Amino acid sequence: MTDDARDPKYFTLTEAERTRTEVEPLLIEAIELGRKIGHVDEQLQQAAQRIAMLGGALVTRGPLEKLRVEQDRLNEAIRGALTRIEATGCVVKDLDVGLLDFPAVINDEEVYLCWRLGEDRIRFYHRQDEGFDGRKPLDPRHPEPTPPVH
Repeated sequence: MTDDARDPKYFTLTEAERTRTEVEPLLIEAIELGRKIGHVDEQLQQAAQRIAMLGGALVTRGPLEKLRVEQDRLNEAIRGALTRIEATGCVVKDLDVGLLDFPAVINDEEVYLCWRLGEDRIRFYHRQDEGFDGRKPLDPRHPEPTPPVH
């Protein structure tokens, strides 16, 4: 493994904003795919309950097979969207709410610049050992995180 593969990419605020605008459509796509997967999963669970209520009797397999194929297709599509997002260096923290973190360095400390879908720009950060609840506003006097220390 090379050093580049081990060392995280650190974002400046400008880089994080640029990346955020690039990945936001992918994030929305992944969220929509997740909702569709939930709907298909619900249909499969209902079918399993019907089968159980019938004592395991065979039901028409065609519709179930179509649902399983659709489930596989949606799972593959969501994996692809998440892979493309994470290839930029940002981290998907919560797909349900559209929460992204961008590794950065502020005051010589590794932190995450934090953004949630619906926010107009990145305004918060948190330490790496904290989560969303630990978000703090970026200092408006120093909007750019310091460059990474090499």
